[in-house]
Amino acid sequence: MTEREQEILRLLREDPMIPQQQLADRLGISRSALASHISSLMRQGYVQGRGYVLREGPYAVVVGGANMDICGTAEGPLRQGDSNLGKVRLAPGGVGRNIAENLARLGSDCRLVSAVGRDPHGERLIEVSQQAGINMRHVLQLEGHSTSCYLSLHGQDGEMQCAINDMAILEALTPQRLAPLDGLLGAARALVLDANLTEPTLAWLFGRYAHLPLFVDTVSVAKVEKLRPWLAAIHTLKPNRLEAERLCRRTITGPADGPAVAAWFHRAGVRRLFLSLGEQGVFYSDGEQQAHLPILPSPVVNVTGGGDAYMGALIHAWLQDYDLHQSARFARACAALAVASPDTVFTGLSLAAVERLLEEYPC
Repeated sequence: MTEREQEILRLLREDPMIPQQQLADRLGISRSALASHISSLMRQGYVQGRGYVLREGPYAVVVGGANMDICGTAEGPLRQGDSNLGKVRLAPGGVGRNIAENLARLGSDCRLVSAVGRDPHGERLIEVSQQAGINMRHVLQLEGHSTSCYLSLHGQDGEMQCAINDMAILEALTPQRLAPLDGLLGAARALVLDANLTEPTLAWLFGRYAHLPLFVDTVSVAKVEKLRPWLAAIHTLKPNRLEAERLCRRTITGPADGPAVAAWFHRAGVRRLFLSLGEQGVFYSDGEQQAHLPILPSPVVNVTGGGDAYMGALIHAWLQDYDLHQSARFARACAALAVASPDTVFTGLSLAAVERLLEEYPC
């Protein structure tokens, strides 16, 4: 599938009844060119019949945070207690939402379950996320709640000086509110959870859907402890070095520690482990196969979105039945593209872009 065809599918998922001329106008192409792309998608089986009926296939559900990132960067030395000249940037974020966007940009059917306020930030999050290809129909818009916001202040060198994270609305994402979505959650080919969820909600999800492939993002050292009681229910876990150290209570110095760390997690019940070692790459294991992959020698502009891209790629690989090594290589390439971009989610991410990078680095 070409990048243009992926873009067309994203728009069709957002509005299956969109008129052909309007779709062509949104893409900036002629109606005849659009018809050619639609014919190609029909031959491939992605579009079936008239009215843009999309093929039903395996899908992933991501349950987690969606927030608006507000980032301020000073133009000169940051002066405390004073007003500083600089730039303020507003962008959609949240671990769960970012994973979902990466997954959607790779062409997978992804549905997000989260909560936003009925406010301008919430409306904007839904609009932008839909445009990226995420199915947002099951995101709750709650009256009397403010959409989650992450406010960060950076010096002129880009280093964060402080931040405020307001994610109180996720406390409203309770088992009672999730229960009506049981059919959606139970039929997912992969269920993705992030540790921003409250402990009661995580306990309900782990208890009810332990039979599904559960992919879990640890989020941070502070939040990873929430997962300790539920390690046996986790199919795929992607901690960084510090998060893994917190859980297994041992020091990790590098890839040589990978086998022992993986053994601990497998004894705890985790099926697959992808341990991020920063500049030292990733050690991965499923109990039978394990290996270390170094990072790709690509430019690093912003490391913030690398982990979300890696997790999104792992889920896509699972939906496509990739084996363990294929999954690790594919995820590494997605992460490399993400960290080379100034944005938290690389808007140019596509299967074609990943395949080009994999051809450049075949091992």
